[in-house]
Amino acid sequence: MDFKAQIQMGIPTELPPKKERSSAVSHAPNRKQILSKEEKQLAIRNALRYFPADWHAVLAPEFAEELQTYGRIYMYRFQPSYKMHARAISDYPAQTSHAAAIMLMIQNNLDSAVAQHPQELITYGGNGAVFQNWAQYLLTMQYLSEMTDEQTLHIYSGHPMGLFPSSKEAPRVVVTNGMMIPNYSKQDDWEKYNALGVTQYGQMTAGSYMYIGPQGIVHGTAITVMNAFRKVLNADENPNGKIFLTAGLGGMSGAQPKAGNIAGCITICAEVNPLAAKKRYEQGWVDELINDLDILITRTKEATSKNEIISLAFIGNVVDVWERFYKEDIFIHLGSDQTSLHNPWAGGYYPVGLTFEESNELMNQDPDAFKIKVQDSLRRHADAINQHTEKGTYFFDYGNAFLLEASRAGADVMAENKIDFKYPSYVQDILGPMCFDYGFGPFRWVCSSGKIEDLQKTDAIALRVLKEIKKEAPPEIQQQLSDNIKWIAEAEQNKLVVGSKARILYADAEGRAKIALAFNEAIENGELSAPVILGRDHHDVSGTDSPYRETSNIYDGSKFTADMAIHNVIGDSFRGATWVSIHNGGGVGWGEVTNGGFGMVLDGSKDAERKLKNMLFYDVNNGISRRSWARNPEAMFAIKREMERTENLKVTFPTLVEDNILENLF
Repeated sequence: MDFKAQIQMGIPTELPPKKERSSAVSHAPNRKQILSKEEKQLAIRNALRYFPADWHAVLAPEFAEELQTYGRIYMYRFQPSYKMHARAISDYPAQTSHAAAIMLMIQNNLDSAVAQHPQELITYGGNGAVFQNWAQYLLTMQYLSEMTDEQTLHIYSGHPMGLFPSSKEAPRVVVTNGMMIPNYSKQDDWEKYNALGVTQYGQMTAGSYMYIGPQGIVHGTAITVMNAFRKVLNADENPNGKIFLTAGLGGMSGAQPKAGNIAGCITICAEVNPLAAKKRYEQGWVDELINDLDILITRTKEATSKNEIISLAFIGNVVDVWERFYKEDIFIHLGSDQTSLHNPWAGGYYPVGLTFEESNELMNQDPDAFKIKVQDSLRRHADAINQHTEKGTYFFDYGNAFLLEASRAGADVMAENKIDFKYPSYVQDILGPMCFDYGFGPFRWVCSSGKIEDLQKTDAIALRVLKEIKKEAPPEIQQQLSDNIKWIAEAEQNKLVVGSKARILYADAEGRAKIALAFNEAIENGELSAPVILGRDHHDVSGTDSPYRETSNIYDGSKFTADMAIHNVIGDSFRGATWVSIHNGGGVGWGEVTNGGFGMVLDGSKDAERKLKNMLFYDVNNGISRRSWARNPEAMFAIKREMERTENLKVTFPTLVEDNILENLF
């Protein structure tokens, strides 16, 4: 049976043979056993409802074995035999190109070159899933192959609820992930309800079909690291030969060495999983692999003395590196961490003193003891960081919940007021005031033809548009434009593509709309051979309410509210998005954030032109207006400028209050 026929079939008509897990790919850690006997029976009942009754006697013990062994039911038997990767849009069986584009994006998220744990349908972050099991994948792809332009597919945490009549103006797919009743959004709630098969953690771009490999986070990390060095270096200095120490080489975090090379520093990135480190090395995302701490010390000293630009991956625990560097008096200019601490008890962070294998075994066999080890390690980790910052290291939280979990472990990371952290979030210090408040955020696109020639043409188009905008741009945003012009000009030589032919840059509403319009015109006139798929990371101006990351620089007391993200996904859906998503969890943890995203297919039509102008404008300015209302100066500047340019935009503007008015009130 060929590829198209398999997609159209959905759940097979005959029971396929049992499959074993592959040893060639990384696998999700075994989840803890949290279900009672009755709940395990319910989990099996839930899983079997996808299949004919005459298969149940065979599948029930198999699924029970998966649940007992792995803590989840993945349905390995039903993983397709065809290669999982982003094909050309024309290769997909579909009634509408918009559905085919979504199929392309789903398969890219599950490509073994892209996904962290592909057989468990996890794209990145340890638990960021596209689907809960392979039955959901098969049904979703079948529905997409049947969909017309007057139907919408509704996805409930990976489960395709079905195709419903809608309209051409409606999104083709609406995705929710992990949308829990608030009182049921703790870590163990995710463990329980995910094990039952009724919800999932979609991370950000995993469960919204918009992950483009580590390129997306390379860009954000490069911008962050460049600006972090600008904060700590003199104007006549550059980052060459200066150290950026961090941890994590999994999905998103694997971008750090490449970003450091682009920023021009020495990046030292520790990773406890040898497979993850080797994968990044083989993909060319890290320059050297080192598994001995003594060798790392020698190589680091050599690199600093020669002012090198180099990325070193250390296979081991980052706590050991922080401590040893202090003893060796190696000065760290920038420090951070990008392990998946939003998921601290299930493989997101590994404690110092245990091997990778020992940690995985303890995590599964004695989760309480594992938690104690993790919290001990976090206290030790923080102590080592504190020693370095006393010597002048600039440490920032990179939005992975490091400071949050360290504080919960009793680590010394709190400010004197016992309310704030002693170290800033990178959004507070860098991306918030310098990018998000001005409307600059991650704008990405995928060339659905799969042709490198189309990607090269889109790079050239985007570069031309940004240069034109820069000529007339105000001084406040000249640096942002310059950084992104440099980025896109060097993107191809930096070999950023993994999986689909995709690209990312940071742009504001003006830049996104003008680039998208130029793409649409190029498709219409045949310069580009196939549609272009637009999207963004949820880590953006408007899409995410996250008090410890995206909205950490909101100081009016509203950073724990989630109105912005909800308005964003609803507003995008009726302004022209091809698909929309809203999630609980994001990059900082289950119950800690509400985040949403979109996808938009540009097909060269007038409809696409109308939709892109309407939707991209709202998608950015919704967030700027909220940030302006919070009295963020940069956002107040940006929304005033936008109102002057856009006749129909009228935003409620804050009146500032003098401090002396408040001083003696209470």
